[in-house]
Amino acid sequence: MTPQDIHEVLAASEFFKGFDADDIEKVAAICEVRACEAGGILFQQGDLGEQLFIICDGLVHLERSMSFGNRKGNVVIETLGKSRVLGCWSTLINRPHIVMSTAVCQRPTNVLVMQGVRLRALMTSNIPLGFNILERLCYLLRDRIQAAYGALDKI
Repeated sequence: MTPQDIHEVLAASEFFKGFDADDIEKVAAICEVRACEAGGILFQQGDLGEQLFIICDGLVHLERSMSFGNRKGNVVIETLGKSRVLGCWSTLINRPHIVMSTAVCQRPTNVLVMQGVRLRALMTSNIPLGFNILERLCYLLRDRIQAAYGALDKI
């Protein structure tokens, strides 16, 4: 994936849509590309959450392992496709966080990966950009919490 491709993925993503080109370039500079096969795991419940992911293409289930007495299983919290974002806690709290779900690729998937510590450094070095990213992170968390409650209602 070329730097221009990374720029285009960021600009089209739900998270960075509407950001100006200069800010997109700053974010693109801290992105890495990761490929994951169908059935592959981006992160697993219990891991340290140190990254933010943007799906370039593919499909990811965000799942949570549940245990109700002798009943155990996984609940799909949300299905995420192209341009969707997952992960983020380490960016907000400036330390590793234990991930509360597992991200399972349902088909071959490519993602952009940002280390939370690098994204936070960018946010603190450019306050207007940092505020815009923080606002988007808050929306992301709100949406994820709503999705989790919706998944629990189905149990």
